[in-house]
Amino acid sequence: MGSSGGPGMIQNRVNRLLLKITKLNEYLCFDHMKSFWAIIAHVKGYKGYALLNLLFNLITILFSLVSLSMVIPFLSLLFGTQELVLTEPKLTFSIESMIKYFNFRLSQIILIYGSINALVFICLVVIVVFFIKNLFRYLALFCLSPIRNGVVRDIRYGMYGKITTLPLSYFSEARKGDIIMRMTSDVQEIEWSIMSTLEVLFKEPLTIIAYLWAMFFISPQLTLFVLVMLPLTGLVIGQIAKSLKRESAKAQSKLGELSSFMEETISGFKIIKAFIAEKIQVRKFGQINNDHFNIMNNMLRRRELSSPLTEFLAISVVVIVLWYGARIVLNVDPTSIGDAQLKPQTFIGFMLIFSQLIPPAKTFSKAFYLIQKGMASFDRINSILQEDIKIKEKEKPEPLPSFESEIEFKNVTFSYEQEVVLDHVNLTIPKGKMIALFGPSGAGKSTLVDLVCRFYDTNEGEILIDGKKIKDVKLNDLRKQLGYVTQESILFNDTVMNNIAFGMPDAKEEDIIRAAKVANAHEFIAQLENGYQTNIGEQGSKLSGGQRQRLTIARAVLKNPPILILDEATSSLDAASEKMVQDALLNLMKNRTSIVIAHRLSTIQHADEIIVLQNGKITERGTHSGLMAKKGVYKKLVELQAF
Repeated sequence: MGSSGGPGMIQNRVNRLLLKITKLNEYLCFDHMKSFWAIIAHVKGYKGYALLNLLFNLITILFSLVSLSMVIPFLSLLFGTQELVLTEPKLTFSIESMIKYFNFRLSQIILIYGSINALVFICLVVIVVFFIKNLFRYLALFCLSPIRNGVVRDIRYGMYGKITTLPLSYFSEARKGDIIMRMTSDVQEIEWSIMSTLEVLFKEPLTIIAYLWAMFFISPQLTLFVLVMLPLTGLVIGQIAKSLKRESAKAQSKLGELSSFMEETISGFKIIKAFIAEKIQVRKFGQINNDHFNIMNNMLRRRELSSPLTEFLAISVVVIVLWYGARIVLNVDPTSIGDAQLKPQTFIGFMLIFSQLIPPAKTFSKAFYLIQKGMASFDRINSILQEDIKIKEKEKPEPLPSFESEIEFKNVTFSYEQEVVLDHVNLTIPKGKMIALFGPSGAGKSTLVDLVCRFYDTNEGEILIDGKKIKDVKLNDLRKQLGYVTQESILFNDTVMNNIAFGMPDAKEEDIIRAAKVANAHEFIAQLENGYQTNIGEQGSKLSGGQRQRLTIARAVLKNPPILILDEATSSLDAASEKMVQDALLNLMKNRTSIVIAHRLSTIQHADEIIVLQNGKITERGTHSGLMAKKGVYKKLVELQAF
């Protein structure tokens, strides 16, 4: 029974050991750290600084080892256990040769100046070595700064660039507050959790390797014993780090939810006040805030566990190594091979170097915790960076230098996920004509013009301009032909002039003023405190609704596009403002092809053709008088509006 069970028990132990090694690999190797290496790939742009940092760190480690190695001859001299070296050895580049040569020089100082002066000499050498070590340590950190800050800058820049290329559908699904948090808080988390550990990642592994090499040179047996003990601590650290990453991901997600809630509160402040919903909103915010509080507590408790746990494990290993090494020095360990003559001062030197191995190992383990925390943020950032750009140009797109004849919709079908918005729409818009899109909310009017701009792509069918499929032409060429005035006045926290000239940095001042006059905006602009250089605030908050809309019209006038799209541009204005804006729009539409979305009769009754959309289909088309005579859907909608 015993003989048959023995091999099985050994096999089980081997299997358990292999399982632990596999788990350790999972936590510490590439499979678990793909995101980390994606970040480190950004360092390629800073190769010069990285190489200098590596060089200065190597010099720092070298001088650190030299300063620690000085302890052994110091103790030998103090205890009188080292015989004086009277014959000058041949100096080579080997460590052993350098030690012998140093002992010879030290022996000469002892013989000439005495032991006390030799001690002074060793102390001075140690001071000089430490000064040089710390000088190069500073130089290493000096070269690291542009790497650390540069990588974060590049990630943030890459995120902004990617966001500007994403389709509108992405922003209809994602929360604005969460996107902002990913660009700010998550990037900042990478700054503190990952980039702050770059110096550790460059330096500490080299330090650990150098110290292990020096320890192996002093005592191979003791060093091998240390190498058996260290992976056990790594396994424990890896287990906690994995849970830290999970909690950190929850914390960042909950912080994004907080940001979104705050953004909604600020945007809807009037409604909250009007419906006396302050307490309800505060209660909801308090719930989200408490959830974040609890997640952060769990995360920070795990993170703070890293330092005391690592220190406890490290001291435990030191004590075991001290016990094992003392047995070798005292020659009471029957398994000792080759280290039986280990001298006390050499053992003390070994333990001193080993003790210096603990801080970089501890720092490295702490960095590992921080990296895991930062990885959760990078995963959130990476989800944006890896988002598929659905609106793509073909490899060799056709140019579209101008608009000559017509826009054509051929069996156009489009749906948001499962909801069909446009169903086999066929429509031709000749150049120079004004086409009005009319129908109830949700009929597909805005979607139709969004497809012309290629904010989305059709699911079926094609849109053609001058016989060319818009999917086949250059995207910039297509959008140069289009001017867009939206229902909501989209303005930026900048001057009046820069808002009118948005996207046209080379526009001349006289052209901007001329565009403002066409849009009936020049008069009120001239009365502003600084005229065209007046800052209009966030989303044009310093202007009235009519003034904001006239600025967007002036922007379209300055662009001077052959095709104009008006998406319910007067729906939110009072009668007086509407009259001003309507006059501006009429000026804008002269000699242009116009696609107008509107509910108000004043906007569409003079259209060359009115297209009535219902449930994604064209149900009626014709002039205002012709459609009213048909007494169909159009007439009912007009009468309902009048009522």
